[in-house]
Amino acid sequence: MRLRGLVLASVAAAALLTGCTSKTGEPASEVTAEAPPPPPPPAPPPPPVAAAEMGAVMSRSMPPPMPMQMAQPEPEFRDQYEDVEANPIKLTSEEPVSTFSIDVDTASYANVRRFLKGGTLPPKDAVRIEEMINYFDYTYPQPEKGADPFSTSVNLMPSPFNAGRELMQIGIQGRDIDRDARPPINLTLLMDVSGSMFSDDKLPLAKQAIKLMLEEMAPTDTIAIVVYAGAAGEILPPTPVSDKRKIVAALEDLQAGGSTAGGEGLRLAYSLAEQGLKKDAVNRVMLLTDGDFNVGISDPEQLEDFVSRKRETGIYLSVIGFGRGNYNDAMMQKIAQKGNGIAAYVDTLSEARKVLADDMAGNIFPIADDVKIQVEFNPARIAEYRLIGYETRMLNREDFNNDKVDAGDIGAGTSVTAIYEVTPAGSDGAAIDPLRYGEASKAGSTKGEYAFVKLRYKAPGESDSTLITHAVTDKDRSKNLETAPEWAQFATAVAGFGEMLKGGDALGAGFGWEAIRNLGLDAKGEDEFGYRAEFIELTRLAETAEAQAALTSPGKGE
Repeated sequence: MRLRGLVLASVAAAALLTGCTSKTGEPASEVTAEAPPPPPPPAPPPPPVAAAEMGAVMSRSMPPPMPMQMAQPEPEFRDQYEDVEANPIKLTSEEPVSTFSIDVDTASYANVRRFLKGGTLPPKDAVRIEEMINYFDYTYPQPEKGADPFSTSVNLMPSPFNAGRELMQIGIQGRDIDRDARPPINLTLLMDVSGSMFSDDKLPLAKQAIKLMLEEMAPTDTIAIVVYAGAAGEILPPTPVSDKRKIVAALEDLQAGGSTAGGEGLRLAYSLAEQGLKKDAVNRVMLLTDGDFNVGISDPEQLEDFVSRKRETGIYLSVIGFGRGNYNDAMMQKIAQKGNGIAAYVDTLSEARKVLADDMAGNIFPIADDVKIQVEFNPARIAEYRLIGYETRMLNREDFNNDKVDAGDIGAGTSVTAIYEVTPAGSDGAAIDPLRYGEASKAGSTKGEYAFVKLRYKAPGESDSTLITHAVTDKDRSKNLETAPEWAQFATAVAGFGEMLKGGDALGAGFGWEAIRNLGLDAKGEDEFGYRAEFIELTRLAETAEAQAALTSPGKGE
């Protein structure tokens, strides 16, 4: 036992010597049972620091914070668009009448431009060809004094899209009004301040857009502001534009954050608009949002019903979309149509100026409500027809004479364009074979008419409509594309652009990006603000984006 004790003591002494040697920098030998050193005594507590001084102390002692990482845009697939089938070719002998509501919205063009400038093709459902055509002003003649509030122009010319077919363009020009003759405006802004609106192209851009609009409004016009996020609230009661500083201060205080109670915000906005309702004034709610309705009345049909009922009180609704990622285009289109207002999309400050400053009169002051178009084609001269666009605006034949059926509205100075591609009787360009056992409808006296165009409209606030008619004859026909009016040529280029973005299935093999670009260049004409030049550049961007998509998409079997 004594010997065993001596051995253990020797081992312990060796371990102690080894630990001491390792502290001096010498290599340490294997140690299996080293006791840990005792912990150092705690540091004395710092003297108390006043709360007001704490921030300064921390800012001096802590390293600078890392740069804030801005949230990346949401994936494109979160944008929502309505899936609509393109209008089909119809046989005149079977269905000679086409009926639809006019549409003055321009949201699709600006949204498509945003995709193309980002280097990608837009989703096909984002392309509404009528909105792309109606983005541009055309030199349609102004209506005569004392006559109807708009003029009607029709042009028929050979189609560059497909050999053997022709294009029939219907143009409507609304009467402009003098600035001094404008009715007063009672405008309630419903501004989305939810968390999804934080980025520069959403709430900050919306604020800038409203400031531009203020410069075009009269001092006696009024503006109220309602916001919605996790809850809705009144920010500014109806305030005359003469008190511009108060309005701008209220705008500057808005910050994005929270969820989106869009439906609750609509209720409050309409309630505020009703409180300030003015007879013989323009009473309107303007919704500025990315379309992310996720709390409140989120069901599209319920929202449509709600807006439709409020429309009957004389308060219209316009919708201005901003940003990307949560852009609910489908819902915004539906409620704007039901609210007798426009649907626009703002992606830049320049577009904000166009929508809310340069085109404010057309987007705010209605001159005709419930405008419907009905075209009857003569089967003796037109075998087939196809309406380009307006898929979401189609009406039943009997709706044309029913004044209770809602339709689109025309604002002061606004032009509206619709284009049909038609196949003359006997042309080799027909898409549908004649029936083997059927007999084409026998037409009466044609009197040289290709078609008969009818329009119905109501004066704002009226319940009964007025009818306008126009017989399309050889007087309205251009022998070739080159001799057609400049407005017809440029509108054709835009229509072809829309068709290409939707896949080009309706276009012949000889018509593509280059033909669209050349047609646009030849018909560019006067271009004060550069919108037409920008369109021509977009054709280049679209061609490049299509080529890039083809390179990055895997082929079959890969």
